[in-house]
Amino acid sequence: MTRQPTFFIPHGGGPCFFMPDPQGNWTSMEAFLRSLPERLPEPPKAILVVSGHWETQGFAFTGAAQPDLLFDYYGFPEHTYELRFDAPGSPALAARASQLLRDAGFAAAPDAQRGYDHGVFVPLKVSWPEAQVPVVEMSLDRSLDPALHLAAGRALAPLRDEGVLIVGSGMSFHNMRGYGNPASTEPSLAFDAWLTEAAEADAATRAEALTHWAEAPGGRFSHPREEHLLPLMVAAGAAEGAGEKVYSDLVLKTAISAFRFD
Repeated sequence: MTRQPTFFIPHGGGPCFFMPDPQGNWTSMEAFLRSLPERLPEPPKAILVVSGHWETQGFAFTGAAQPDLLFDYYGFPEHTYELRFDAPGSPALAARASQLLRDAGFAAAPDAQRGYDHGVFVPLKVSWPEAQVPVVEMSLDRSLDPALHLAAGRALAPLRDEGVLIVGSGMSFHNMRGYGNPASTEPSLAFDAWLTEAAEADAATRAEALTHWAEAPGGRFSHPREEHLLPLMVAAGAAEGAGEKVYSDLVLKTAISAFRFD
């Protein structure tokens, strides 16, 4: 079985890929998400998605055999609350991932009640619309400690050799007041340049840089709260090789990127 890479992907704004987009704001991001399957060495046996929209004490994993959808966005057209993404869950993967984290000293457990939030079902509905690959969602720890999430990624790395694709789903820029504001472009580009350099470094240098992301140029402007950046830490922590920027664009006047790690 070929080792799977890991990815940090942008999940867009709410159900943006399933609404009219006359300005083409989301066109390039949607095209990137659609290309994800062909960027893999072989089809994954399952997908573990770390979402910026689920925080728990310790780590949790969706443990249901058929998780529901959580429509955790507000004020969108009615049809976007009728979207379907019927990917099966994987109680076995949820148990395996939880055990890997517990063996590394973390609190972790499956949650049989939790459904997929939009940080999971929106991008994966674009990438795997047939919804046949089993999916497990992973939460963030409420501490929002970057070093903790890098370490959790390292503990989950064995899953890559078991055919599991680890995906961090967030946004490399997530300042809600900054989207669409021309004044956001320069600081978002500064942070994007720093983030790219950090991601493309060797694993040790990358981990040290990402631990101190808030000190980066444009860091706190790009992420007033870091929950949408932390999925990157898990994806990066699970990888030994250097990262690579695989998507970048100015979206709503802000720099948004995606990264692959080997």
